[in-house]
Amino acid sequence: MEGRGGIVSGGGQGEEVRADHVGGVAHGHARPGWIRRLYDWVLHWADTPYGAPALFVLAFAESSFFPIPPDTLLIALCLGAPRRSLRFATICTVGSVLGGIAGYGIGAGAWQVVDQWFFAYVPGFTPETFEMVRGLYERYDFAAVFIAGLTPIPYKVFTISGGVFGINFGTFLVASVLSRAMRFFAVAGLIYKFGPPIARFIDKYFDLLAVAFVVLLALGFIVIKLVL
Repeated sequence: MEGRGGIVSGGGQGEEVRADHVGGVAHGHARPGWIRRLYDWVLHWADTPYGAPALFVLAFAESSFFPIPPDTLLIALCLGAPRRSLRFATICTVGSVLGGIAGYGIGAGAWQVVDQWFFAYVPGFTPETFEMVRGLYERYDFAAVFIAGLTPIPYKVFTISGGVFGINFGTFLVASVLSRAMRFFAVAGLIYKFGPPIARFIDKYFDLLAVAFVVLLALGFIVIKLVL
């Protein structure tokens, strides 16, 4: 496996693909300043023997404070070794859910100490956002966590605010496990099945696909409610 702009070997299957399309935000569109550098740093772990441990750490950290989603590294690792895609998805899911639990703990036990740091330095955290999330939790606790875990909505905001506002931990945990597993296994499973072409499609349209899925899921529940 060579550099991010070079050739990625296909996990011993004789398959080679260009890796510079992975994470279109970083390589297909200019990203200014520290976010771009951080994004490139995340992707570089796919070129090392420590890709899987790095994926776990990234997924854990992104659930509470880290700004780069783990999907970028997950896609790169799955492209490099498609037959290990489901293993990578498992690592990513476990890391993300454990990180979500840590985020819940920060909200429940340390928020009064660290709140100003989060508001100042972590993208997505503002007092206004927290008030909006409070309103969502008062009406849709499970759905709020589930949608945040599945879509581009910052999951970290919901993990920490879940602890701050004291939503039921069991509800939080089930919603987190289901949504994160669906998200990461969908990405990994598609790459496992279809290879590099579907990776390009996922990279380009992931946000739209995630939102469309949630809309269809909501419509399904509405239909069931009307029928029953």
